[in-house]
Amino acid sequence: PLPPLLGLGEARLQLAGLLSGETDLVANAANTTAFLNRVLPDLNWVGFYFLRGDQLVLGPFQGETACVRIPVGKGVCGTCVATGDTQRVDDVHAFPGHIACDARSRSELVVPVRAGGVIVAVLDIDSPLPARFSAADQAYVESLVDVFAGCQFAD
Repeated sequence: PLPPLLGLGEARLQLAGLLSGETDLVANAANTTAFLNRVLPDLNWVGFYFLRGDQLVLGPFQGETACVRIPVGKGVCGTCVATGDTQRVDDVHAFPGHIACDARSRSELVVPVRAGGVIVAVLDIDSPLPARFSAADQAYVESLVDVFAGCQFAD
């Protein structure tokens, strides 16, 4: 897989500038997904799921239509919430309980989004390539999620 089109420092600056001054969660989530879809090659889906009670609910995304609700503990996204850890999956077909929203997806990276130390959402990224995401990709995306999570959102 190709590396991101921007180095991490430049990506953080560009994303922070894009989100600067905006307090609407949906607007910032939409721009974050569009930004990631542009700078990360070999993706077929990138989007947010927001935690609502015991399930994740679809938020802004780039890609084909998607599953709307995912129970906590189910699939890669629900496992991310249940464990509190980023999930980097080289082969989604080998992941127990994988939820196939798009049959073309082969690998997946899901990063928890925290506010005040509590998970409030996940960022889900899918690729049609097996083993698309490296440890470096994971660190890159986690750093950009920190930029997004650092925004001041209106209640």
